Amino acid sequence: MSEPRVALVTGANKGIGFEIAKLLGARHGMKVLIGARDAVRGKEAAAALGGFATAVVLDVTDEESVAALAALERLDVLVNNAGVLLERGAPPSGTPVDLLRQTFETNVYGVVAVTNAALPALRRSDAGRIVNMGSGLGSLAFTTEPEHMYAQHPLLAYNASKSALNAVTVSFANELRGTAIKVNAADPGYCATDMNGHAGPRTPVQGATAAVRLATLPADGPTGGFFDEDGPVPW
Repeated sequence: MSEPRVALVTGANKGIGFEIAKLLGARHGMKVLIGARDAVRGKEAAAALGGFATAVVLDVTDEESVAALAALERLDVLVNNAGVLLERGAPPSGTPVDLLRQTFETNVYGVVAVTNAALPALRRSDAGRIVNMGSGLGSLAFTTEPEHMYAQHPLLAYNASKSALNAVTVSFANELRGTAIKVNAADPGYCATDMNGHAGPRTPVQGATAAVRLATLPADGPTGGFFDEDGPVPW
């Protein structure tokens, strides 16, 4: 009997990350590492999910925490889900540069750091998958349409970080093209989570759908794209 595939989901102790972990374990039979900054919350989430889940203390902005990923002997799926939205109502011209730095530290630099640290283990997989949790707010196609719902939310730091994440996704996909590793970005849609005060019309379970589909792509599946649950989304 073959060993179960192993997945690491960052920021998985709640919200969309928790639901991604649940689906990968309960529906797809994977062993799931629950990445969480807080050890207690990580253990509580793992306990709630059951025997397929194990908590891992992981702060994507902390070098020592990320470096510990080098000890992973096996990894088949990496879902870079951890993210922050720090601005509240300020226009782009009123957004402090320091807030931009803090946002990029988690949403962009943290993704690159975790991906680089996890790559040696992913390269040992016969079907490695990297899924970056994007957002329609990072789509230049959507946010430049004045009537589009996403154009109504000019969140400079958050939107710019998700646009940058799209470029990060393409860069890794191009580097790893021709290997067994596929790299894509998932758009969960506007989901009700702690990040937005539970204002979104979609549930975290619905938001997890695209990421789980990309995490379980067959060998002939796409790489280097941006997808929601219905298919490709414009960058």
